[in-house]
Amino acid sequence: MTQPLSSLPPPTGLYDPANEHDACGVGLVARLSGEPTHDIVESGLTVLKRLMHRGATGNDPDTGDGAGLLLRIPDAFFRKHLPDLPPAGTYGVAMLFGGEGSEPAITAAAAAEGFAILSWRDVPTDPTAIGPVARSSLPRIRQLFLAPAPDTPPTPDGPLSTGQSSPAPSPLPPDPYSASFERRLLVLRRVIERAAPSAYICSCSARTIVYKGLLLATQIDRFYPDLADPDFASPFAIVHQRYSTNTFPSWPLAHPFRALAHNGEINALRGNLAALSAREPALASPLFGDDLAKLLPVVRPGQSDSASLDNIFELLVAAGRDAPHAMLMLIPQAWGAKYHMPHDVRAFCEYHSALMEPWDGPAAVAFTDGLSLGAALDRNGLRPARWTLTRDGLFVLASEAGVLDIPPAAVARHGRLAPGSILWLDLAAHRLREDAELKALYARRRPYRRWLDRNHIPVTGLFTEVVPSPVPPDLPAIQRTFGWTLEDTEQILRPMADTGREPVGAMGNDAALACLDLAPRTLFDHFHQLFAQVTNPPIDPIREELVMSIMTYIGNLPNILDESPAHARLLKLTRPVLTDDELRRIRAVPEFPSRTLPLAFTGPLRAALDALSAAALSAVRSGTKILVLSDRPGPDDAPRRLPSLLAVAAVHNALSSAGLRPSVGLVVDSGEIREVHHL
Repeated sequence: MTQPLSSLPPPTGLYDPANEHDACGVGLVARLSGEPTHDIVESGLTVLKRLMHRGATGNDPDTGDGAGLLLRIPDAFFRKHLPDLPPAGTYGVAMLFGGEGSEPAITAAAAAEGFAILSWRDVPTDPTAIGPVARSSLPRIRQLFLAPAPDTPPTPDGPLSTGQSSPAPSPLPPDPYSASFERRLLVLRRVIERAAPSAYICSCSARTIVYKGLLLATQIDRFYPDLADPDFASPFAIVHQRYSTNTFPSWPLAHPFRALAHNGEINALRGNLAALSAREPALASPLFGDDLAKLLPVVRPGQSDSASLDNIFELLVAAGRDAPHAMLMLIPQAWGAKYHMPHDVRAFCEYHSALMEPWDGPAAVAFTDGLSLGAALDRNGLRPARWTLTRDGLFVLASEAGVLDIPPAAVARHGRLAPGSILWLDLAAHRLREDAELKALYARRRPYRRWLDRNHIPVTGLFTEVVPSPVPPDLPAIQRTFGWTLEDTEQILRPMADTGREPVGAMGNDAALACLDLAPRTLFDHFHQLFAQVTNPPIDPIREELVMSIMTYIGNLPNILDESPAHARLLKLTRPVLTDDELRRIRAVPEFPSRTLPLAFTGPLRAALDALSAAALSAVRSGTKILVLSDRPGPDDAPRRLPSLLAVAAVHNALSSAGLRPSVGLVVDSGEIREVHHL
């Protein structure tokens, strides 16, 4: 089988391609009139070139980390080369890297999905414009033109299902292009990715096309002569110059991706992907029907954090959500109890926090649904984004000001994206929608406040005060059983009890690595947190309570492609640390039946983990909503106990593999846990 197009080395030693991140320059330029012009393409190239200092090169100064543009399909340009094309919006264009020898597989995949191949086009390129390293890995670059095969049955073209008798009206004007055709092209792309793994598909759409590569910003218009043609016109351009701070640059990893360009990194990526994987068996959408299975896994293994964000964003949009709505779900604003904001917007944020974990990290994102476009900033505001709107309707946003020469007299408005804010260029309505308007618009589309008020079972409804647990008479013996040391008590637990915060020590840890230490160590010591790049400050929910929360839920419904009152039927916990009294009360909630699984065991460790996983699966299938994994000593306990971290991992993975994880709460009742790191 041919190998996927990639220049990333395999996992070796301390290197793992799963740890790839990047930091870059991003920008967009558009005309509010929505009229496609070549001037916008030229302006996009100018913005890109003036962000070149945000990119990087390696030992070859003529090979960049990646640069590219995301544009509307230039219909007049393509029609000049292929006069027999059907009307704009009724044909799709796939931009491919590589894939030589896969043409029969691609043709068969297209036919199976109801598409006819109109033409192949080799994209003109100038390899002399790029450096030796980029040339050494230069793929064949082609465009594939597609149209629905004759007698193809129509597909649904409606909005997101809400479980209501009639959908709420969309706040944005209707698409002039078919959303159902875009969905079919998305399905086709995923099918081709499996059938022809040696081909990387930069874009496959009836609306947009991506020109990108392992380039410097100053090389892209020379490398792609198409971009210099006066007939190559677009109403907008999203541009990106990549700086791969700790990654291996490659042709596929250049931005933009199919729907967005991203400056920053997603620090929460592993958790996001794990949660998404657990939900996949329950995903359903009437707009996709049985074709949804062809999109799974939503995020292909081995992709960058930005490419993963692009995958989930395009799925949410294709399944019926407006692009701003999807981005507000993925990169939400801060909405803590002390954050000043409208009640409806807070309800919108709280409702969606139970559907989707935030894709957290420093992020400035430019995104599009192919018709209009927007930009958003993470809630901490750790990446810059400044914008200008001229009197004649030209809009430009970039990682810094000054990327286009605009006379001061021509400026109508200018500003910057604030932390957690979003804007949307509505090219159909010819206007700029800013943060407050957009959030009010989407917060009032559904009765989110009413859904929360009627369905949430909040922590305040169960716990009126924190009740300390009784101290057992044999406390020292229990501490020895769980490996407590004097250092744990005096340097970690006592300072937390005295000050109410995590103890602060010197940077670094001179203790022996747990895997090399001859003394017994807890399983926690073998695992450590992943931290962001050193430029990103550490934050916690005490010092940064306006932008952080440790609220969690039990009972989340797994289908994130729908929204209904049932998605708000949750047990809401304001913090993940429970007292014995709180755990007792949670066990008494009738709607969330619980079962305790003891961690004491005899016999082989593997057999004990398998038995625990089987018991968890049986309990959940019989209706249990909360599993309590407990290593409390019992009257007839075995002398050994499963490490709580290992037990949680075994149960979590067993439930995830069975498609049962999202709606089940896991509570650990353990004597092992004594540090913040353990949580």
